[in-house]
Amino acid sequence: MHLQVSEFHQFEAGGNPFLYLVPSGGIFAVDELSRKALAIAKEQPREAKELLDALVASGATVEDARDCIEELVGARALGPEGGWKEPIDEAPAKFPLQTLVINLTNQCNLSCQYCYEYGEDKVATPEGKAKFMELETAKQSVDFLFKESAGRNSVHITFFGGETLMNFPLLKQIVDYSQSEAKVKGVTIDYSLTTNATLLRQDIIEYLSTNAIGVTVSMDGPKEMNDQLRVFANGKGSYDIIVPKVKELLKHHTTRPIAARVTLTNGVRDVAKIFHHLKNEIGFHEVGFAPVTTSPTRLYAIDEKGLDDVLGQFEKLAYEYLEFALRGEHHGFSNVSDTLSELHQGISKSHPCGAGLGLLGVGPSGDISPCHRFVDSDEHKLGHVSEGMDSTKQQDFLKRGHVNAKYDCESCWARPVCAGGCYHEAFVRYGDTGHANLHYCDWIRGWTDLCLKIYGEIATHNPSFLNHFDQRKAS
Repeated sequence: MHLQVSEFHQFEAGGNPFLYLVPSGGIFAVDELSRKALAIAKEQPREAKELLDALVASGATVEDARDCIEELVGARALGPEGGWKEPIDEAPAKFPLQTLVINLTNQCNLSCQYCYEYGEDKVATPEGKAKFMELETAKQSVDFLFKESAGRNSVHITFFGGETLMNFPLLKQIVDYSQSEAKVKGVTIDYSLTTNATLLRQDIIEYLSTNAIGVTVSMDGPKEMNDQLRVFANGKGSYDIIVPKVKELLKHHTTRPIAARVTLTNGVRDVAKIFHHLKNEIGFHEVGFAPVTTSPTRLYAIDEKGLDDVLGQFEKLAYEYLEFALRGEHHGFSNVSDTLSELHQGISKSHPCGAGLGLLGVGPSGDISPCHRFVDSDEHKLGHVSEGMDSTKQQDFLKRGHVNAKYDCESCWARPVCAGGCYHEAFVRYGDTGHANLHYCDWIRGWTDLCLKIYGEIATHNPSFLNHFDQRKAS
């Protein structure tokens, strides 16, 4: 068999060379002999015996050369001419549900200009539908979750909006009902929610802590940044309202870490300043960032130069994360933690995320959507909780979203962790959920390369820190 170099991405970290293997998603440390073998095979495909002889001629023993070749072939860094044929599995016709995102309401007491649900690029068509979910629909949603998650030992409910806490009484009823059903079925269930924090009260905070409900607060940094777009309908900023409430939340919600979620826009992208304000001054456990999802014509959209600037700032903060990791300390930049977790687990995605597979969204009316970002969109409706899933629509969504259906992804080394990017982003930009997020390609490759280097540094200098990502997966 002629052997040739397979598809991989080379990087160096901790003074050592590594390979990121594609499409398997494995990370392979390269010693000097392996480096020689790859260099020889890169010149032209060679028979295994010819490659072995070349390594021996360079000074290796026959045994070491043979072991090296076998290891490289086993890792699929070397392969047959034409490459390894490793089609990524198609989505199964039946996949057990893990997470249901329940939109308690599509109403909100803020008027954030970039809102994907009601902003300038909205996909929702809520006219004539319920604005607040009712108890019967909520119970049907919980029943749907348990039915569609058959075989799983644990399930998860995320409460969402609109502003989630505008329908807090229903949230409590859902927790009560789902806990009683879970006990009957012998299944564990946990909860999380996203909120703008404007409606937090002491009794709500106590309830969230007592029931170990995870909380993510949408907040865009210091006052001058947060109040640019996170405003009430009268244009008044929300910062002064939410900060005292957030501090009470952080003080009294002791059963789950509290996270902040930041939307970066053209005028709000001082990543380090935002992070240190939210993490160190306010006290959030973790802070995560995402560029705004919008058409490129909006004034708050981040252009290509702006994305390069964001990546540069991410890099500086990521190396700060590395300094903490090498000391065995928690940092809190969740974008790094999330990517390192996927790299550590060797994830190779068939689809960008779990939308339409292990995760679904439910709107206040009971309509089912691929995720919370498509709730109340007639075009993306996959069924109703009272009737079940339309499997034909679900399979069509998943087929178009598969990485193998995206021509632009075929030659990209970062596809194991990206798989083409967010469905909602693709629809807003290109009008097709199955379209690759081409405007983010260079950004994703740059970010993945950076995180690979961070991973390699940790693996070289403090490998025990990586055990954290085993725990992160388990949780």
